[in-house]
Amino acid sequence: MAATGWTAPGDVMGKLRRRWDRGEFLSQLARGARWEPLAIGLRGPTAKDTSAHLDHARAWVEQWHRARHLRVEMRTVGGRVAGTNEIPGRVWVDSYEQLWAALGVEPDVQTFVALLDATRLSAPDLADWMSAKPMEVLRHKGEWARLVDTVLWIEAYARPDMYLRQIDVPGVDTKFIERYRTILAALLDCRLGEHRVDRTRSPSDFAGRYLFRKKPAYVRFRHLSDGPGFSELAVRVTELADMPPTARTVFVVENETTYLAFPPVENAIVIFGEGYAASRLQPLQWLADRNLVYWGDIDTHGFAILNKVRRTFEGARSMLMDRATLLAHEGQWVDEPSPTSDHLEALLPDEASLYTDLVEGVLGSSVRLEQERIAYSVIQQATRQHH
Repeated sequence: MAATGWTAPGDVMGKLRRRWDRGEFLSQLARGARWEPLAIGLRGPTAKDTSAHLDHARAWVEQWHRARHLRVEMRTVGGRVAGTNEIPGRVWVDSYEQLWAALGVEPDVQTFVALLDATRLSAPDLADWMSAKPMEVLRHKGEWARLVDTVLWIEAYARPDMYLRQIDVPGVDTKFIERYRTILAALLDCRLGEHRVDRTRSPSDFAGRYLFRKKPAYVRFRHLSDGPGFSELAVRVTELADMPPTARTVFVVENETTYLAFPPVENAIVIFGEGYAASRLQPLQWLADRNLVYWGDIDTHGFAILNKVRRTFEGARSMLMDRATLLAHEGQWVDEPSPTSDHLEALLPDEASLYTDLVEGVLGSSVRLEQERIAYSVIQQATRQHH
C-alpha cells in the first residue's frame, strides 16, 4: 500500500507475483483451463481525499495511467458539492498473455510448456505431477530431461541385484542421484507400480525405497590367539552369517583402539562394533550358541546398546559395565553429551540399578566412563573371568 493506504501498482503486482510463485497460474494453464478475466479491487481516494489531498490524489491516478499490461476500470467519486472525478476502481487481467507480460515471465512459461509437452510424449503419467508442481519443474528445468530419462531407465531396467552405480543414463551418476533424490523420488512414486516401491523407507533411503542393492555392511574382527591364516578380517555381514568362525568366545567392543589392543584369549575373537553393534550382530544368529560378551562405555547409551544386543541374544553377558569398575575409575569420568532415559527391559538387576543411577544423576550429572580409559590390567583380568 502507498503511504496514504491507497493501492499502488506494486501492491497489485505483489498479489499476482505471490500467486505465480505458488504455481497457481501455471497449474491452470497446464490443466487446459480457459482464462477467466481476473479483477482486483483498488483502494483509492475518497471524494473528501480528492479535495483535501488533491496533489496526492492526482499523483496516484497518474501512476495507474502509467501501469502497463493491466486494464484499469475507472469509477466516479464526488458529487454536487465537491465535484466528480474519475479514478481507478479496479484492474483487470484479461488473458494469460497479459498476465505473463505483466509479470515478465514469458520465458519461464515457454520453458514450462516445452518441458510439459515433451514429457507428455515420453512419460504422460508424469504430466499430472508437473501440472500440480510447476514451480518444481522450473526449479529443475536444466536437469529435467535427465530426471525423466532416469525415471524411465529405472522403470525399464532396474533390478534388485543392481547398485545405483549401474544406472546407465548419459550425464547421470550417483552424485546426480544423491543431489536430486527428492524430486526423483516424487517422480518415481508416480511412475512405478506399488511392487517397485518400498514405502516404508523414506526418499532419503533412495536405494532401499526403489529396491536397489544397498552398500553391504561389514564386520571387522580379530582372532585373539595365534594360529595360521589371517589375524584380522573385515567381511560382509551376510557372508559371516553363513560362515561363522569356530571361536567359542566372542567379545564385542565399540572403541577401535581397545579393539586393536585387546588382550590375547584362547579360542576367542573380538568384533569391532563401531557404535553399531546391535544392528551388525543381529544377522549373526550363530552367536546365540557362543559365549557372547559385550563391552561398551559405562553411560546411558552404552547400556542402551547392551539392551539391544541382549534382546537379540538373550544369553549375552556384559564385561566391565558395573558399579565397581565405574567407581574405581572416578578420576577418568567425562560428561556424556546427550544421555538417554529410555526404559531398558533386557538389563540384569545390577546393570539396571547402575543405569537408573546414571539416568537420575545419583553419581553426578551425565557421568560417563569410556572403555579406553579403563586400566589395561583390569581388562586383562576381566577377559580371563569371561573366557
